[in-house]
Amino acid sequence: MTISVPADVISRLKAVLGEGGWSQDPERLAPKLVEWRGRWTGTTPLLALPKTTAEVAAVVGICAESGTAITPQGGNTGLVSGQIPQGEILLSTERLRAVRDIDAFDDVIVAEAGVTLAAVHEAAAAINRRFPLGLASEGSATVGGVISTNAGGTQVLRYGTTRNLVLGVEAVLPNGEIWNGLKRLRKDNTGYDLKQLLIGAEGTLGVITAASLKLFPVLASRATAIVGLRTPHDAVALLARAKDATGGAIEAFELMGRAGLAFAVRNIPGVRDPLESEHPWYVLVETASGEPGAAEGAMERLLGGALEDDLIQDAAIAQTEAQAKAFWAVRENQSGGQKAEGAAWKHDVSIPVSRIADFIDQATAAMLALDPTLRIVAVGHVGDGNVHYDVLRADGGDDEAHNQRRDAGSRIVHDIVAAMDGSISAEHGLGAAKTADALRYKSPVEVEALRAVRTALDPGRIMNPRVLF
Repeated sequence: MTISVPADVISRLKAVLGEGGWSQDPERLAPKLVEWRGRWTGTTPLLALPKTTAEVAAVVGICAESGTAITPQGGNTGLVSGQIPQGEILLSTERLRAVRDIDAFDDVIVAEAGVTLAAVHEAAAAINRRFPLGLASEGSATVGGVISTNAGGTQVLRYGTTRNLVLGVEAVLPNGEIWNGLKRLRKDNTGYDLKQLLIGAEGTLGVITAASLKLFPVLASRATAIVGLRTPHDAVALLARAKDATGGAIEAFELMGRAGLAFAVRNIPGVRDPLESEHPWYVLVETASGEPGAAEGAMERLLGGALEDDLIQDAAIAQTEAQAKAFWAVRENQSGGQKAEGAAWKHDVSIPVSRIADFIDQATAAMLALDPTLRIVAVGHVGDGNVHYDVLRADGGDDEAHNQRRDAGSRIVHDIVAAMDGSISAEHGLGAAKTADALRYKSPVEVEALRAVRTALDPGRIMNPRVLF
C-alpha cells in the first residue's frame, strides 16, 4: 500500500509544530525508521515532534480532517513493527518528557508519554517509592509505549502487567480531542473504563500523552538467586513450592535454557556463567519482603529444601547488590545474546502456567522434527505463563533461507499454543507482524466486537492503520 500525504497537510503540520517540532532530515529520521533488531524498516514524509498535549491534538486534528494516517512512536523498542511507519506521518512522543507530579501519600506519579521507564524509577526512588514494571529496555522504553502495548516485564507475578499499574491516562482521541482521564483513584465504578481500552491498543484508539501510575513502598529485604535444574517441569514444580514457602513474596521467576544463557555469555561483554557447572535449565528467582531479613531467610529455606529433595541441582544466592545485578544481566541479555547467532523466529506466547513445560516439550519436538539442526532458546516468565520461544537457524546456516521458513515454522508453534488455550502474544502486542496471525485464532464474534469499538472511535482508521483489527 502506497501512502501519499498532500503537501498542504505537511505545511499545516509544520506550522502548528513550529521550529524544532518537526523534521524531514534523513539522518534525524533514520533511527526511528528501523526496528532495533533490523527486521523492519519504514518511511515517513514527516516526523512530528510535539512538545505538549495541545500540539499532539493539533497534529491529530489536522490528520483527522484530511484523512491522513498516523503512526505513533515512543522509544522504538517494540518488537512487532507497530511503531514503524510505512508512509504515514510519524508522531514521536519523545519531547513529552515532564514528570508533572509525584505524591508519596497517594502513591502516584504523573508522567508524560515520553518519560523513560528508567526516569520513572529514579523519580520514585527519590521519594522512597517504587514503580515495579521492569524491562531490559527501561533506558529507552517510554511511558506511552509501555502503556500502549500493555508491557509485562519481570514482576508481573506479583504486581501484574502495565494494565494493573495505571490509574489514569490523558490521551488525544482520533478526532483530535483531548480526553483528560488523569485520575488517581483506586475505585471508580461509573461505567466503561476508557483508559482500559487505550491500554494495549497500540495507538489505534488515540495517542496517550500522560499517565497516572501506581507507586509502591520500597521493601526492606530482597533476595536474588540463580538455580540450576534438569527440566522445565522441575521449574514449574519449584514455582509452586516457592509460592507456598514465601507466602506470595516471589517477585520474579525467570526460566532460561542453557543455549540462551550460553549465547549471552559468549556474545555480551561482562556477562558470566552464574554457576560453577553447566545445567540444562536455569531459574532466576527473586523474593522481597517488608520485614528486614525475611526475604533472605525464605530464599535459603526454599533452596535448601529443593536441593535436599533433588528438585534442583545447584544454586547461588547473591551476597551483594553487584552480584544480584550480575545475575539479572544473564537474564536481561538473553535477547541481545542471540543477535550475533543469526536469524531467528521469535515467539512471545502465553500458556496456562501448568502447561508451560508441556508447551516447551511439544514445540521443541515439532521444531526439531522440522529441522534437527535448529537451535532453540526458551526464556520464560514462568509465574505468568509467558514464554519467549525463539528458533534460531543452524550454526553457520543461511539467514535468508531461515527467514523464508518463518511463517510456516511459526504457524506450527502458534497452533500448539492455541491447542493449549494460550495466546500468540503475551506482552509485545500484535503490531503489523502478528495481526493477520491473530485473526486465525480469534473468534468472529470477538473480531467483530473489536472492530466495532475501533470504528466508533476512529471511523477514518487514521490511527496506526496497519495494526490490529
